[in-house]
Amino acid sequence: MTAAFPEPNFIKTNGINMAVYEAGPADGFPVVLCHGFPELAYSWRNQLPALADAGFRVLAPDQRGYGLTDKPEAAVEYDIHNLTADLVGLLDAYDIEKAVFIGHDWGGLVVWQVPLLHPSRVAGIIGAGVPFIPRAPEDPVETFRKMWGDRMYIVNFQDSHEADEVFDSDPYRVFDTLMRKNPITLEEFAKLPHEEKVADLVKRVQMGPAGGDRIVSEEELKFYADTYAKGGFTGPINWYRNWSRNWKTTVHLKQQITVPSLFIEAGNDLATAAIPDVASLMEGHVDDIEIQRVPDSGHWIQQEFPDEVNGFMVDWLTRRFG
Repeated sequence: MTAAFPEPNFIKTNGINMAVYEAGPADGFPVVLCHGFPELAYSWRNQLPALADAGFRVLAPDQRGYGLTDKPEAAVEYDIHNLTADLVGLLDAYDIEKAVFIGHDWGGLVVWQVPLLHPSRVAGIIGAGVPFIPRAPEDPVETFRKMWGDRMYIVNFQDSHEADEVFDSDPYRVFDTLMRKNPITLEEFAKLPHEEKVADLVKRVQMGPAGGDRIVSEEELKFYADTYAKGGFTGPINWYRNWSRNWKTTVHLKQQITVPSLFIEAGNDLATAAIPDVASLMEGHVDDIEIQRVPDSGHWIQQEFPDEVNGFMVDWLTRRFG
């Protein structure tokens, strides 16, 4: 581990062993940091000390399939019911009744589902870059296929193990390619031909870095690469292979978030470029929502603009739960 990041504690939750990185006082209000793809708990390295210094008890797991946490073989083991149950089991392991769940990217998609599937265990939600997205009227994978074709990464992940093989062959190249500032703005992206907007991550990684400064140091990049060289990408990609299953098995859930919520929008995130106004998704579905914005941030918001993100989180958490 780097000096700035704690050693993990290992807990048992929902049938797996999970690595959890902790900071802050044991009697502080608990917050759980949930990373995205292809990240790790390490992606919150700048948030752990800031939240701990503000008096909060911080728990950041390597989630199922990632890092030092177990990696079940079957893809079905990575559905939304297991991913949220893992987080509830984490609370149980620490004898915590309720926590604020904070998520980025896939972690954001998961934490917004925790109050729908396990409402008694959630005190609040913070979405970093990812708003609450109500259940779609059509299987999202089929929508992506119609809009972007078979090479769009989420569709490609369903149909083959091409991405697993390409990413596993050179993890350093994956992170050197992806963890960069956007080389273009959202306005410039909008003017591109449709075929150039297709998010083909396999092709992108094969081509290598294409402009934009790195948002991680060489040491940080190597930490990601070395971790994935040991654990591989199949577990993380299996989260995507449950997208249709998640859609089918949550039809009964009322799409209403009643706990206090904060959304921190990344103003230059090409990953949400197809949504003109991400905040509008939450209208009528999130009862108590505050929205903050980091105008220049690309996708990796908490790593690219840690001070701004930390400031918004600490302010909101202190006002609502301090």
